[in-house]
Amino acid sequence: MQRVVVMRHGDRLDQAEPIWPANKPRPWDPPLTDAGLLRAWTVGKRIRAAAAAAADGWAVHRVLVSPFLRCRQTAARAAAALCAVPDDAALLAIEDAAHVPLDTSRIKVSIEYGLSEMMNTQAMGSIVGRVAPAVKSWFPDLPELEAVFPAGTIDHSAEPIYPEVPKWEESILEARSRYASVIRALADKYPHENLLLVTHGEGVGASVSYFEMGLEVYDVEYCAYSVLERQVAMKPGDEQGTGSFKVLTKSGTTGIQYAPVSESCFVG
Repeated sequence: MQRVVVMRHGDRLDQAEPIWPANKPRPWDPPLTDAGLLRAWTVGKRIRAAAAAAADGWAVHRVLVSPFLRCRQTAARAAAALCAVPDDAALLAIEDAAHVPLDTSRIKVSIEYGLSEMMNTQAMGSIVGRVAPAVKSWFPDLPELEAVFPAGTIDHSAEPIYPEVPKWEESILEARSRYASVIRALADKYPHENLLLVTHGEGVGASVSYFEMGLEVYDVEYCAYSVLERQVAMKPGDEQGTGSFKVLTKSGTTGIQYAPVSESCFVG
């Protein structure tokens, strides 16, 4: 079996401080709040514990991350939880990620530009919308992006599905389709590894609605996550032995709220 966990970033600073984007060189790239950092660590521990408690006791092998700072900071805390040396019971009681010993051989981390935020004014806001058409470089070079991750976890050999940030002013439907195709492509690229994909709210929503037809997602909390599962062929290239993904996550259990399409229109 292959599992793919798709997680939203933690609490972003510009939501707590609306004036944050003013006069910032990259107003589209706020950091997490202190609460967001704590939430990312806490949810990372929960993901690890839930995986270990499953009937076959699986673990996450690889973390792929949107280049946005809020996602990188979330992934750094989650990756630390996933490769922390203390066992699951002891780890759950540790409230601060600082100084927790890590076994970095357990996890590999890399940037995936295809997991980026929806590249439009609706997602980014009017301040970004005004400057976006003139932006030539959305992010620093890769070494600076990777600096936030725990030392020893970065997979320098990983090639992203998207070599750069998606083009500006994609539609919501285009963004959702992108998320679904990237999720599938990453799973196919690493078929014998369990993945954690750290992305944005629409990406988590797409991980449910595109892989479980007839559902509509209407709320994705900070650090909410879905879990997808599929049977994978044992032999490379055996496509007939690889099944379709099914959504294991139940509405309301991991921060995602969804309903059948026929019912979702009644949700306030």
